[in-house]
Amino acid sequence: MSKFDVLTIGNAIVDILARCEDNFLTENGIIKSAMNLIDAERAERLYSLMGPAHEASGGSAGNTAAGVASFGARAAYFGKVAEDELGKIFRHDIRAQGVHFETKPQGKFPPTARSMIFVTPDSERSMNTYLGACVDLGPEDIEPDVVAEAKVTYFEGYLWDPPRAKEAIRECARIAHENGREVSMTLSDSFCVDRYRDEFLDLMRSGTVDIVFANKQEALALYETDDFELALSSIAKDCKLAAVTMSEEGAIILRGQERVKVDAIAIERLVDTTGAGDLFASGFLFGYTAGRSLEDCGKLGCLAAGIVIQQLGPRPMLSLKDAGIEAGLI
Repeated sequence: MSKFDVLTIGNAIVDILARCEDNFLTENGIIKSAMNLIDAERAERLYSLMGPAHEASGGSAGNTAAGVASFGARAAYFGKVAEDELGKIFRHDIRAQGVHFETKPQGKFPPTARSMIFVTPDSERSMNTYLGACVDLGPEDIEPDVVAEAKVTYFEGYLWDPPRAKEAIRECARIAHENGREVSMTLSDSFCVDRYRDEFLDLMRSGTVDIVFANKQEALALYETDDFELALSSIAKDCKLAAVTMSEEGAIILRGQERVKVDAIAIERLVDTTGAGDLFASGFLFGYTAGRSLEDCGKLGCLAAGIVIQQLGPRPMLSLKDAGIEAGLI
């Protein structure tokens, strides 16, 4: 019997969300719909330009852990924060979701990471992230017993930016596989794929990673092609299991020669796409660790993603377990 269903590892970030017009992005040199890495000075500058803002604990893998817990499963998280106000907010929020989080905080500098997220009228989000304390996540922050006792260890591709995090991930993969567990990753975004394409492919082809999550743009970027069918067939060959999301077109799940198409859920109003991929992963992994069919896993992922894009912020404000029961999926 495992102690945890899903362990996620990622950059512990507090999201600061505000609405803006498209011209604001142009005027301030922000790449739309991407995660832009920034330094402390630019972080202060962008924060000063933001309109009314909403603060929420975020970070891709943290959002996924919160989603897993909202489904009623057992979730754990590794991520580095500082001993400051945003660090306290992050620790409180993720624990309040029922997620095991015991990574030791460091001192006050560098400060806890924050991401200024600008949401344009089309509901697309453009992230500007100062990694701060995240860059100090290393092998010493691993809890080996938690890795050994988690059915799936999931990490975000963004972790390939801070150098010591790579060591931590590889050690977690070693521990997980030695204990008969599986390892999963999300490609995070197409710019992240461009930075680390060869390393990501090596993780998949070497068997270090068993399950891969990607959206359509990331899958195309991974194989440097405009042919989506080629990207799908390639990713199916390169990893044990892949889930590729396609926004309003749903998702495709691939395992060997098996391919399952799942439709997106109908929504009343698109509010903010922040966290859509993170929550898809939470629903999918909830179903996967419970032994559900690939179709059910995909439906649970689409349900969670569909719910989170109808609210502001990346973590579900209502119980995903209740939503799953109402939808007949739990």
